Amino acid sequence: MSSTRESTARPRERLTRERVIGAALRIMDDEGVEAVTMRRVAREVGVEAMSLYNHVADKEDLLDGVCARVMADFRFPEEEGDWVETTRHGASEWRRVLKSHPNVLALFAERHKPMTDVEALMPMEFALRTIGRAGMSEREAVQVFNVMGGFIMGFVMMESGRMFGGGAMDKEAPSPDAIALSLGGGQLPCVAAALPHLATCDPDEQFAFGLDLLLAGLQARYGLAADPR
Repeated sequence: MSSTRESTARPRERLTRERVIGAALRIMDDEGVEAVTMRRVAREVGVEAMSLYNHVADKEDLLDGVCARVMADFRFPEEEGDWVETTRHGASEWRRVLKSHPNVLALFAERHKPMTDVEALMPMEFALRTIGRAGMSEREAVQVFNVMGGFIMGFVMMESGRMFGGGAMDKEAPSPDAIALSLGGGQLPCVAAALPHLATCDPDEQFAFGLDLLLAGLQARYGLAADPR
């Protein structure tokens, strides 16, 4: 008596550009930008490296896709309120996106050509439009965009690897007293006095403080009301 053997193997998932880029993003998040190679991504999706070239032109195209995927995660705030609050919400959202994928900061820094993906550039369009509502010239809007972007990206880098501990929830960080003792000799009295505050600084509170400074500075420099319309 013969019997038919039924295959229990699951069909292989179809390879697509979206799947390839998703795999590269996972590798970047877990292992860093340097780990994202064509061979490593191919192994992640279970194919030979040459198969990837049906979906991405080369490694640069793959990394462009990762940048675009991260930027497309931006959730646009409502633009009905005044420009200050809209800017505040937009900045906080960009911080959230970068905190979700902090290794992408290194990828942004290594780019050698401008982003051209329309969907990926929508957050930039939103930011420039919001800044423009304050009545600045196009050149001034670009300057403000660069300063705000630099603050947000720098802040995420700082909070992703804080020098003096990670706040109250970081149980592995040395105590401020232990750090102060290691400095020795009383040669850095200002640093020693600041250590307790550096170690327990709340990132959300600090980000809001820095953003308030930037926005207040803009209003003072340009004589702007909260909503100049």
